[in-house]
Amino acid sequence: MAQMSSPPPLSRRERGDSIGSAGESAEGKAHEPLPDSRDDAVVEVTNAVADALDAHAASDARVAVAISGGIDSMVLLDAMARVAAGRSLQLSAVHVHHGLSPNADMWTRFCAEQCASRAVPLTVHRLRLERKSGQSLEAVARAGRYEHFMSCDVNVIALAHHADDQAETVLLQLLRGSGPRGLSAMPSFRRGTPALLRPLLSLPRETLAAYAKARGLDWIEDESNSDTKHRRNLLRREIAPRLADGFKGFPATLVRAASHQAEASALLDELAALDAEGAVDHVGLDRAQLAGLSNARAANLLRWFLRREGLRPPSDARLADVLRQLRGASADARTRIAHDGAEIGCYRGRVVVHAPTTAPFAVVWHGAPEVHLPGGILTFDPAYGEGIASATLALAPVTVRSREGGERIRLAANRPRHAVKKLLQRASVTVWQRQALPLVWCGDELAAIPGIGVDIAFQAAVGENAWRLTWRPAT
Repeated sequence: MAQMSSPPPLSRRERGDSIGSAGESAEGKAHEPLPDSRDDAVVEVTNAVADALDAHAASDARVAVAISGGIDSMVLLDAMARVAAGRSLQLSAVHVHHGLSPNADMWTRFCAEQCASRAVPLTVHRLRLERKSGQSLEAVARAGRYEHFMSCDVNVIALAHHADDQAETVLLQLLRGSGPRGLSAMPSFRRGTPALLRPLLSLPRETLAAYAKARGLDWIEDESNSDTKHRRNLLRREIAPRLADGFKGFPATLVRAASHQAEASALLDELAALDAEGAVDHVGLDRAQLAGLSNARAANLLRWFLRREGLRPPSDARLADVLRQLRGASADARTRIAHDGAEIGCYRGRVVVHAPTTAPFAVVWHGAPEVHLPGGILTFDPAYGEGIASATLALAPVTVRSREGGERIRLAANRPRHAVKKLLQRASVTVWQRQALPLVWCGDELAAIPGIGVDIAFQAAVGENAWRLTWRPAT
């Protein structure tokens, strides 16, 4: 749970040996910080932060700096605090405690000290990491950190990534075989609630180090950064220095390459949006129009469509296989392709994305206002004169279960009993929605179908106590 932290400052001895300081040399002698006006690094960093805020944040915006205690985030915190001092900006900081290092508590105290010394409010969030099969703790921690950032009640989250980070990301994506979107790496600004801002993305690590030296900053050295079993650390410690020695302009050249790839990715998205005109609606993607495109344009449109539906892009081989199945499916085919926790299928000539098909279920209802089911939540709300008559429903045990096939229901005295399947088809309830839809049974009699109606034998009379059913399918 998040908490506000403002403990008294720690001494250097209390902070321990893992704290670096730009105010001391290898012999332990203090140096005199250079005046800000004469130090190029201080000017560069300060201007980068001010320009980024001018371009992407309102004058009174609520901005939180994400800090780990490392040199990069300490530079950003210091520069943001200095720039904010002359503005009406509402500046704060956020630190995520991962619990992965034995030094994590000390890092939190250090961040609190640094924020307190600058009168910047700090929020600390402690992650509870739950690793699934095949996931690394580092990946889970990274995902949890960003998930928390996106839940912060601020307008902008400022991140301390710099040009060397961007170059490493480009190299990692290149070695994964990524396309333009992946090679565009990290954007300097991403809209959202909150938005993500990277003011230092164009500046190399050495500029940040020079700023820290000029300003006499302290920072934390994370022991895991020296572990080259992590690919990014391997690039940073062994590959990037050799590239910098052999290729003039590194890392700026890769930062520029990422910018070019971002432009290419934006153009591909614009092409997909043009191809989607008249082909994509609230139901899905027109399969005939998809099939009519060239292979490259069809793949681009499908990739764009899946991303629009909230799915991660599949690999090239996987995307080609999905495209082949969708193009080759017959008009009435029940195509179901599992991907990223969802299913891709065909419905009435459209490519659709939906929740995975649910397994059969049966749950006894004991009067709870909500029944949680594999495909969503069924609510029972008290009502009068509409819905299922409470007294009638109390005559036998009530169960909520999935369709088995062959069910029939009579919705009005002047109408015959209808097959449930036909009623659902008329209501345009898809096959996968039918499998998740709960039916309410009273003993051996079908009493009601949420969204369709109540059997006449169970319908409440005017003024009679009743239950109104509402089905909220999982998204």
